[in-house]
Amino acid sequence: MRLLDRLYAAGIVLAAIFMVIIAALTLSQVVGRYFGLVVPDAGDLAGYAMAGSIFLALPHTLRSGGHIRVNLLLIHVPRGMRRALEVWCVSFLCVVGGLFAAFAVKLVLDSYEFGDVSTGMMPIPLWIPQLSMALGAVLLEIAAIEELVRVLTGREPSYARAEGDGFTE
Repeated sequence: MRLLDRLYAAGIVLAAIFMVIIAALTLSQVVGRYFGLVVPDAGDLAGYAMAGSIFLALPHTLRSGGHIRVNLLLIHVPRGMRRALEVWCVSFLCVVGGLFAAFAVKLVLDSYEFGDVSTGMMPIPLWIPQLSMALGAVLLEIAAIEELVRVLTGREPSYARAEGDGFTE
């Protein structure tokens, strides 16, 4: 297995772990309420875990064809035009994804530098939950660049292969 595939797999495993954390926090709130106990900031922690699970799953979702794509236009244009549209779309993803990744990393660094903490009962340094968002965004950008290289070199994109949409037909 290639290094990048391992990174994407690690992202999806971490996303799954965050989902388990969300379930555990929710269950602790339900059971705790029965016994008159409160889990401090369970809602905030679950929100951080949800954001982490979403962003860390993005690269795997891209490569597995799980993102929503509208193929109505692509299946009705000639192969050369389809390739040009794929290059444009993946290039656009690289630009937007790169900007988002850069700003996400800057947000983490700024939060760390300024000592930003959450406003709940437990002051959690905000760079910690923001780190999963930045990591997921950076991994998505790497996956997008990898897909752009695949499309530019005339190979089938991973997402098209996973969708079975006949990119090479």
